[in-house]
Amino acid sequence: MRTTDFSKAPPQGQAGAMFVGATRYKGPLSIFTLTFTWVRMVRDMKRMRGYRWHKVYWEFPLTLGTLAFFDDRDSLLRFARSRHHRKLMQWVTDGTKNATGGYIRIYNAEPEGYSNGVWRAEGGPMAHIETFTPLSTEDGAGPAVKRA
Repeated sequence: MRTTDFSKAPPQGQAGAMFVGATRYKGPLSIFTLTFTWVRMVRDMKRMRGYRWHKVYWEFPLTLGTLAFFDDRDSLLRFARSRHHRKLMQWVTDGTKNATGGYIRIYNAEPEGYSNGVWRAEGGPMAHIETFTPLSTEDGAGPAVKRA
């Protein structure tokens, strides 16, 4: 069901901005050394106004990534300016001693979206949508959803 009210959604569903990033580290020693600053950085991030949720992921052999959700882009960018985050990024980008590559992407949530059941703020029904969200090339509503 389409909605603009995500008040019943989990923290990441309520977020207005999402960070996706990953770093490929030089070796196991770099990942071990990273933990000292990373633990303090995460503690600070969780205390910041606007923080919603985060998850760290690993890709073999030496890549660690993060998904982080904040109320809005400004909250996310305020975190990027924090002391421990700056310290970590300076360490990561100090040539190729500690890491060999990385990326960061920031996404903003559109005000409208979809929710069902327990996460639906306007009642609790589980229901499908009648029409797809229109593509940028389509005028008006998208085509009808055909149920099997």
